[in-house]
Amino acid sequence: MKTIKVSLNSIDKVKTFVNEIIKYDFDFDLVSGRYVIDAKSIMGIFSLDLSKPIDLNIHAEGDKLDEVLAVLKPYAAV
Repeated sequence: MKTIKVSLNSIDKVKTFVNEIIKYDFDFDLVSGRYVIDAKSIMGIFSLDLSKPIDLNIHAEGDKLDEVLAVLKPYAAV
């Protein structure tokens, strides 16, 4: 498992983010405080406070993890 910070501060960003990760079979969790949301759920994402970066737990390893990290680079919080 790998954890990165992502910024999903617009509706378009959330939609494209979900469309990218839905292509993968493994799990993605967004963690905000005590809430853990399935990152493939648009409705779940909108229940979080999107004004600040959120932790994304990626449940993948090896080559697939590297591939996902490259895809998620535009969403990475600085």
